[in-house]
Amino acid sequence: MNPQERWLRLLSPERLGAAAEHLAGHSPDRSRFQQDYDRIVFTSALRRLKDKTQVFPLAQSDYVRTRLTHSLEASCVGRSLGSMVGRAIVDRHGLAPEVHPSDFGAVVAAACLAHDIGNPPFGHAGEDAMRAWFASHSANLAGLDPDQRADLLNYEGNAQGFRILTHLQNPTNPGGLQLTCAVLATFAKYPRRSHLAEPLTGKSARKFGYFQAEAALFAEVADTVGLIPRAEGAWFRHPLTFLVEAADDTCYLVVDIEDGVQQGCVAPEQAEALLLDLAGGISAATRLKHLEDPKRRIEYLRARAIGRLVDEAARIFLENEAAILDGSFDHALFDVSPVGESLQAVRKVAEEQIYNARQVMEVMAAGYEVISGLLDGYVAGACGPQSARNRVWANLLPADFERTAGDSNYLRLLQVADMIAGMTDSHAVSAYRRLKGIELPG
Repeated sequence: MNPQERWLRLLSPERLGAAAEHLAGHSPDRSRFQQDYDRIVFTSALRRLKDKTQVFPLAQSDYVRTRLTHSLEASCVGRSLGSMVGRAIVDRHGLAPEVHPSDFGAVVAAACLAHDIGNPPFGHAGEDAMRAWFASHSANLAGLDPDQRADLLNYEGNAQGFRILTHLQNPTNPGGLQLTCAVLATFAKYPRRSHLAEPLTGKSARKFGYFQAEAALFAEVADTVGLIPRAEGAWFRHPLTFLVEAADDTCYLVVDIEDGVQQGCVAPEQAEALLLDLAGGISAATRLKHLEDPKRRIEYLRARAIGRLVDEAARIFLENEAAILDGSFDHALFDVSPVGESLQAVRKVAEEQIYNARQVMEVMAAGYEVISGLLDGYVAGACGPQSARNRVWANLLPADFERTAGDSNYLRLLQVADMIAGMTDSHAVSAYRRLKGIELPG
């Protein structure tokens, strides 16, 4: 398959689960990829990100980012990056008129908007808490096959995101939101199942991207866009996923430093030096000498740094297009870029001074207790013996909770994980306090 044919298949506008009659009527003014973006915007799962941790959990300041503002920023960067790459690819392989450069931007923007939609409360600490709970309560995993056990023991927000988009958000629809296969494949940063017979190497195999409950849906997406298989239940990434990753890395590393200054974790002078280096030095940031307010100086340098990173990510992608298309390139774009060293310096400061700051760690520690406590009760209600206490917890499960799970507890456990992962930080804390008797319902 030549590059032109490959890109046309990778950008398939076919919708997952949609009947053929619903695929007609493509509007030239609003592509299916743009429609996907809009569908994601109006989901309740995206709205909940407004009260989910980016770095500073339950922050009182209205300045720092939440998962929602981070996702919006990433989608803007992703659209610019995708359109820039798309213009070159369309010209390079003669994809017009079937494909417009804006289609690349729309696909990447939609995938960026949804990239954190499966995150549980308290961010990565929430994922760790869920994994730790299932590991220490292995009796609940009795009867599960190796894939199902690995889904829970290695619980992953990326897989939860795919489940939300393809099932949970519109559960009565085949394919859930019925997004295009191009957007769903681009969303999948880690296109593999949780349990592998042999370990795989490379950036795209570091985590997993779908639960066994959605294995057939993921395989359908992969087949539709022509992802290259690499093992049973595993594929090489969709090429545009590298742009989603670059947009995410650009936003969270650069803006976390900005938020760190606001929260008192990073000195303004230190942040300026880091961002100025990322921006390309004083020759690339000529307006800096006209700005005196520290806040404005950092905002300006943040914008210049993001602009340089977008240009650099596009350059690396286009230089390595052939290897990205055939699956032999499996690195983050910035890992093979001259800006990689500057980004590592930013990452080091973020890890030492922001992510491990006492104010972050204290709330994260509380998050472990909250999520573990909720799992204790809800799993007992969903899967435990019919004791008086467990019946109370069972009655607290949502009305649409499916209590039939065949011969194993897998779907019941997954539904409990769905419920807790869908909570905002504040709601999880409030539910824990009420259900543990720390406070009574008003």
